[in-house]
Amino acid sequence: MPTMTGWWSRRSVAGKVELYTRWTFHLMAPVELVALGGLPLSRDEDSGLGTAGVIGLLLWILVHCGLCVTLASRAFDHTSGTRPRPVRLAVVLAAATVVADFAIIGLWTAGTLPDASVNAGVIVVTSIFTAGALVLCLDRVREMAGAVLATAVAAALPVAVFGHGLPVALATLLGILVGGGGYAAACGFSSWLLGVVQELERSRDLKARLAVAEERLRFGRDLHDVMGRNLSVIALKSELAVQLARRGRPESVDQMVEVQRIAQESQREVREVVRGYREADLRVELEGARGVLDAAGIECAVDAPALDLPARVQSALGWVVRETTTNVLRHGDARRCAITLRRTPDAVLLTVENDGAAVRDGAGAPGRTGSGLTGLRERLGAVGGTLEAGFADPESFRVTARVPLAVPEPAGTRQQKETVA
Repeated sequence: MPTMTGWWSRRSVAGKVELYTRWTFHLMAPVELVALGGLPLSRDEDSGLGTAGVIGLLLWILVHCGLCVTLASRAFDHTSGTRPRPVRLAVVLAAATVVADFAIIGLWTAGTLPDASVNAGVIVVTSIFTAGALVLCLDRVREMAGAVLATAVAAALPVAVFGHGLPVALATLLGILVGGGGYAAACGFSSWLLGVVQELERSRDLKARLAVAEERLRFGRDLHDVMGRNLSVIALKSELAVQLARRGRPESVDQMVEVQRIAQESQREVREVVRGYREADLRVELEGARGVLDAAGIECAVDAPALDLPARVQSALGWVVRETTTNVLRHGDARRCAITLRRTPDAVLLTVENDGAAVRDGAGAPGRTGSGLTGLRERLGAVGGTLEAGFADPESFRVTARVPLAVPEPAGTRQQKETVA
């Protein structure tokens, strides 16, 4: 089942909305064919509608359905930003509808198409679908209303001009205004909704890229502040030591000793900058996860009492919260997420569980994990912790991190202590 639905679950929210909207309007073509195609075919021989008339009406209906579907597809491409506005195609559809209306009404007047109900049905329904397709290409409500009104007038005017009576013309006008107005409103709202969802998707991606860029700038600024001054001092003192050495002055040794001290101090400061960049605060990450998920429309429940934990344990668990929050946003279609922190006598357990998960290309299969979870296992392994990730049920994914309270010291630290002792 997950394999069969992978084409749907792999899509983003905006992609799902776009696919649903596109195919909704693509299915309007069969609806129009069923609604109109049966009119000429269902007439008996006494109606006066000959074979040529039936074929002509069916050909026009088929051409009109093709133009409407193509225009709707191009209009959604324009909404998505992948194509320009299909102005020419919209003009072709509008012109074809007007010409066909005049032709049908003219043949109706001449007696070639004598069935008034068939003629009126074809004119009204094709005009309604034309108005909806034109609305998909427009942005302003006034323009959409104008397109519906123009389509109705273009269909009703020749009815009155060719002498079929004012009541028939008014009925045609009213039918197109009511039906076309409702259908055009649905088309306009669908186009607007698709544009809003795609804009939100682009805003989310832009926000993530800006966050990464801001962090890079912060790291670059801190590194520049630390290294800029020290490297300038090292360069100056090295040059001074060279000049003193060339003159045979013993002070050159003192200058080189000072250069060595500054270089060692620079190494220490760089390590502190990198350590601050790599460490994650658990409390900050929990609040950040709640805020980010709530902003994305995902209900986030955080059950994490204040615990007095070692710094290395907090940092490791903070990275788990950060990575799992990213996975919830990027994968699946979560609506709820629960983060729980519990302390046992000898360890701390952090559980992150979200719904809306699905197996995609084996990503959720046992033994096959992404690079993010692999990195978390490496981080937790450094503090003696473990990480378990898998499906709690077919649509719920759970990540459980366990870190012992007695965190083992890194090998390098133990060696340094043994050396000092």
